[in-house]
Amino acid sequence: MSHKKKKGWLNRNIFLFGLASLFSDMSHEMATAILPIFLSVELHSAAAILGIIEGVSDFSSSFFKTFAGWYSDKVGKRKPFIILGYVMTGFFIPLLGFATHWIHVLIAKTLGWLGMGMRSPARDALLSDSVDKETRSKSFGFERMMDTFGAIIGPALAFFLLPVLGVRNIFFLALIPGILAVISVLMVREKYKKKITKMEFWGTIKNMPSDFKRFLFATAIFGIANFANTFLILRVMEALRPSMGVLAAGSIAAGLYALLNVGAAIFAFVSGVLGDKMSKRFLVGAGYLIFVLYCVGFVALPTAIPSFIVLFLLAGVETGLIDVMERAYAADLLAKDIRGTGFGLLTTVDGIGDLVSSAIAGVLWTAFSYSWSFMYGAILALIAAVILMIQSNKKYPSA
Repeated sequence: MSHKKKKGWLNRNIFLFGLASLFSDMSHEMATAILPIFLSVELHSAAAILGIIEGVSDFSSSFFKTFAGWYSDKVGKRKPFIILGYVMTGFFIPLLGFATHWIHVLIAKTLGWLGMGMRSPARDALLSDSVDKETRSKSFGFERMMDTFGAIIGPALAFFLLPVLGVRNIFFLALIPGILAVISVLMVREKYKKKITKMEFWGTIKNMPSDFKRFLFATAIFGIANFANTFLILRVMEALRPSMGVLAAGSIAAGLYALLNVGAAIFAFVSGVLGDKMSKRFLVGAGYLIFVLYCVGFVALPTAIPSFIVLFLLAGVETGLIDVMERAYAADLLAKDIRGTGFGLLTTVDGIGDLVSSAIAGVLWTAFSYSWSFMYGAILALIAAVILMIQSNKKYPSA
């Protein structure tokens, strides 16, 4: 009787994907950290321009992900999409250093983010294929942990090197980790599958497993609840500025955001370990409920630094948990040959949700108060958790 050899969870591909995520996030987060300064000081652009650039680039990336994931399923190859995506991000983001008008920034950032849209579904699908389902969550957790550490290191480098190198040279410096990310994915191994010539785009989406569609619906509801973490920073600034001043309040807000990212990095791996031992659906729902908890906390708890520390730590736990477990649970619900399309749909829904939720939260904040934004998020996230918990837990481990 033959036994299939088990794949180690931290194998060559998982380690290389972790390195690629670390270096790539270092690269584009270095650029992201100084982009507001560059636009306002160097290019003399209004704050609204930053919103246009971020919105267009995120929107373009989100819609491209589903098509890119589907096409990687159709041709039976993941690695070419992954390599091209990392090359686009690593090349176009450093080109921001040559910009002389905000239109140049818009074009370069959008093309860089299209690279992220191209690579993400194929990478998640190949990562799923590189490990056994019993250790899949741990592997996703490792990749997300490395990604978040890159998001911490990149802005830190920009902060320390900005006075020495200047704004434009920070963009050029971002090319180095971008190249290292490309080198990492070039060494990833893939066994090509048979090309599926009759695989149609809309037909594939229509015929997704019903449990995955229901899960996608729950993630869509949560997506339009889960506004950007920058609103947490804004709340700290508003609360502390009257008593401490702008600079001190801003410094504390930045420190709390760093604490959130460190918590997200650590709990990304912790949640991956838990996901291999517990119900992934339960853990996703737990993440939604943690979001509800800290939204209510921002409204109900005293506006004091100890309260903010607890709330930002909870936000870090929620971020790490959701980033890992949504993808790990989706992999359980998807047949191997349609995982690229499924991951593309998941990230597209998340991206649209990010735009909608932040827009609504901003309007409620401006028209009424911060408490309206937080309670809006809490109510919708609670609905998403209920929808998720009443679903079945069927798995589709193979085509």
